[in-house]
Amino acid sequence: MEYAELQPKHVWDHFAQLNAIPRGSKKEEKAAQFVADFGKALGLEVLRDEIGNVIIKKDGQNGGESKEPVILQAHVDMVHQKNADTVFNFDEEGIRMYVEGDWVKAEGTTLGADNGIGVAYILSILKDKEMSHPPLEALFTIDEEAGMTGAKNLGSGLLTAKRLLNIDTEDDEEITIGCAGGIDTNVELELRLEPTPENTKAYYISVKGLKGGHSGMDIHMGRGNANKILFRLMFQGYARFGMQISSVDGGGLRNAIPREAFATVVVDIQKTGAFEQHLLQLSNDIKKELSGPEPDLNITWENTANPIKVINITSQVNIIRAIYSMPNGVYRMSSEVPGLVETSSNLARVIIKDGKFTCQSLQRSSVESAKKDIANAVRACFEQIGAIVTNGGDYPGWKPNPDSELLKLAVSIHKEVFKREPNVNACHAGLETGIITGVYPGLDMISIGPTILHPHSPDEKVNIRSVAAFWDYFQKLVAAL
Repeated sequence: MEYAELQPKHVWDHFAQLNAIPRGSKKEEKAAQFVADFGKALGLEVLRDEIGNVIIKKDGQNGGESKEPVILQAHVDMVHQKNADTVFNFDEEGIRMYVEGDWVKAEGTTLGADNGIGVAYILSILKDKEMSHPPLEALFTIDEEAGMTGAKNLGSGLLTAKRLLNIDTEDDEEITIGCAGGIDTNVELELRLEPTPENTKAYYISVKGLKGGHSGMDIHMGRGNANKILFRLMFQGYARFGMQISSVDGGGLRNAIPREAFATVVVDIQKTGAFEQHLLQLSNDIKKELSGPEPDLNITWENTANPIKVINITSQVNIIRAIYSMPNGVYRMSSEVPGLVETSSNLARVIIKDGKFTCQSLQRSSVESAKKDIANAVRACFEQIGAIVTNGGDYPGWKPNPDSELLKLAVSIHKEVFKREPNVNACHAGLETGIITGVYPGLDMISIGPTILHPHSPDEKVNIRSVAAFWDYFQKLVAAL
């Protein structure tokens, strides 16, 4: 099946048009302008608030004129991640999509179905002249993936509706009614450097082949964290063989589980044989431990040119121990919602370069006090080595409302369309709904969407059949509001 043959054609066309525009978080202005121009071309009312969010208003039609309005919401930015061997410029190129079986994928990069496919659905509703629907207020937010600054700075007095459909859930079997909050923990430390000792051999260590994924939706799957694996190798590498670190480059975006990490280290020439044997044995142990969730984990090392300088031993020991001890992965499961992760931490980015250590991590929790607690636990790991620790990107969770009238209608229509009972749940990912309701209190909200797998990683893909089935569901739900 060719991409041009996919149905519903208008949804896929809008998705392709959006994916032709570079739209990484904080660099999505062209995509936001595309959406605004789309609304203007239809003769609809288009608003931009001060931060850059786009609001398009459309009157009710074909019997829905007198109904209460509804907000349709999605974000225009996407996570930019690529495989190390993929040559791609996210600032200049559009996503290269292809069809494989029942899925649409991207060539070596994230696909942008999160949340581009949600935007495409809303654009299709705005353009449709045949269906019946109530007055619509389409809200397209910016910068969701890198701190939710669009939602946090959403202009007041622009929306009138009391109901909201967020199109950012990634499973057509689910209706989401709550989510976790999150907070970033950022670390900086100036390092002492010293000349590389004589009679040493340099190694370039690579950790690759991990699945990565969304640090909220996939954190419970037991996947490997490339940064944690790399520092596990180096923890004993120093303790047993006096290994010294020159540089580290691990992970990527704050909300993605790290798939790759790299380090340049040196070891005394007389200890290289034992060091290599250590790497081999420990690598095999780690691969066995992660053989289920990470069958493609690849740990390699090769000789490289000796660096000019390495980190002072005291600085190195402090960093290794702090990274090794910081919480990562699932911290606590919910005691109220079976199977739901309550609190987690993701060691997203580690860099040692030019005499400076920087680290980024993201803590999530559906319990506000627990979110602060785990962020403090991470803070303590690094403050005790003298690092500067700052928090940012703090956003609240969304408390579930199981008695929602909007939910009852959505469940009823879901059973009609999909011929099955939906899973009504809360998720561990961050959604903008909790923030939006802070600006517009009293909203009745749910989050829905088609099936997307492996968001925030180059393995991201969206299910073709689900996109078509969800379009049927989305139309009927909007028409019934």
